[in-house]
Amino acid sequence: MEIKTIKNSIFFLFFFSSSLAICGQNLFMGFDGYNIGNPKQKGNFLFDEVKQEFTVEGGGYNIWFTRDEFYFVSLPIEGNFIFSANLKFLGKGMESHRKMGLMIRAAQTENAVYMDGVVHGDGLTSLQYRENQGKETKEISTEIRLPDFIQVERKNNLFIFRISKNGEPLCEVGRITLDMPQNVFAGMFVCSHNENILERAKFWNVRIEKPAPDGIDGYQTPSPSRLEILDIETGYRTIIDETEAHIEAPNWSRDGKFLIYNSGGKLYRFDLKSRTSQQIHTGFADAINNDHGISFDGKTIAISHDTQDNDRRHSIIYTLPITGGWPNRITPLGPSYWHGWSPDDKWLCYCAERNGNYDIYKIPATGGEEIRLTTADGLDDGPEYSPDGKYIYFNSERSGHMEIWRMKPDGSEQQQVTNDEYQNWFAHPSPDGKHLIFISYLPEVPANSHPHNQRVMLRLMPMRGDKIRVMAFLYGGQGTINVPSWSPDSKRVAFVSYTY
Repeated sequence: MEIKTIKNSIFFLFFFSSSLAICGQNLFMGFDGYNIGNPKQKGNFLFDEVKQEFTVEGGGYNIWFTRDEFYFVSLPIEGNFIFSANLKFLGKGMESHRKMGLMIRAAQTENAVYMDGVVHGDGLTSLQYRENQGKETKEISTEIRLPDFIQVERKNNLFIFRISKNGEPLCEVGRITLDMPQNVFAGMFVCSHNENILERAKFWNVRIEKPAPDGIDGYQTPSPSRLEILDIETGYRTIIDETEAHIEAPNWSRDGKFLIYNSGGKLYRFDLKSRTSQQIHTGFADAINNDHGISFDGKTIAISHDTQDNDRRHSIIYTLPITGGWPNRITPLGPSYWHGWSPDDKWLCYCAERNGNYDIYKIPATGGEEIRLTTADGLDDGPEYSPDGKYIYFNSERSGHMEIWRMKPDGSEQQQVTNDEYQNWFAHPSPDGKHLIFISYLPEVPANSHPHNQRVMLRLMPMRGDKIRVMAFLYGGQGTINVPSWSPDSKRVAFVSYTY
């Protein structure tokens, strides 16, 4: 694998590239490298285009007291944002107090106001900050050492540092109030803590996300999108497309060659080789929502389309050829929201509202009489068959939290699968039957709501019920992973993250 070498800027990598080649790289184009405070040993950085990974090398006496020396790979950014990355030191190192982390800095001067989330060579992890230019650095530490994922967030003049280790949910280290300008620098840093040497660290899954402005719920002003692929084994996330359009709910084709997602009421096919998209002909269906998916034989797609029925407009399930065509109506009643095919392609399962209550139903894939499978009060949603056809997984708020459940295809033996403080939605079984991946909202989100514009997690759970592991922290929610999105080999998952 070729690693591109960059000393000062990665812009030139993309300047000579075609528009297809830079797909998914817009986030990284603004980063530039600087030596802060004139360290004796000058730093540099490398960017691996394939892994979308930074290697940063830095010197400097310290980031402490009234002035700093280090190497800073940053970009200018305005307003509020969330900045996250996985990270680790490279090599044994020579200094136990070498430093790596993420920083928000008011200026590139050595004595500037700043805050950072820092991990030391000996594992010490803390929020460092300088309240006024040229003043002493202060610190808030945590007992958790050597986290593998860190996140800093700016909310106006509030600055927050969070960490995760070994796939655990984020833990807040601290928050402080600082008087910083609207325009700041945000980036990755390395400091050797010894002016005569250089130390190195690696940063991956680097993301800067701009949350929705106050008063924006995601429906009136949908956000731009990042189409991503998550490698389940390595935890690496790859941005394969960035677009100003709001896209949702990628399905992975059964042959592994393309994704299907919805945007603006239409369906699109995204070719994974060329990384280009093309609209799928869906006839009169021009109000397709994010509940759609591909049959197990790969020939048919089910869609949920907002349909005018007499004096009411609501979601109705249709099917059509995967290559496009005229939709065939399946559900006579609405609202009905598709979520799963049976492995033999004979049944569709879905969430539907009847008489004021949302429950799980199934219906023959060619149409007919629907069968109600759940009767609990409150919302049951997101049904999806296991690949062996023995269970339907779904999410339900019947316990007081939104949790993952499962049942037999006839609705019997309903059992709770998850039980924690998070709001867990849309469990997708892997094709090999070994894992579930689902999206989790923070506890403060109402159990019966899966809104846009939230800090959420993608979490992985072995089918046998072992420990749940966080695979990705992101800004998203509605539209991120509503529908089946595993690759056919069960090694990767497609999803959408959002940023304004």
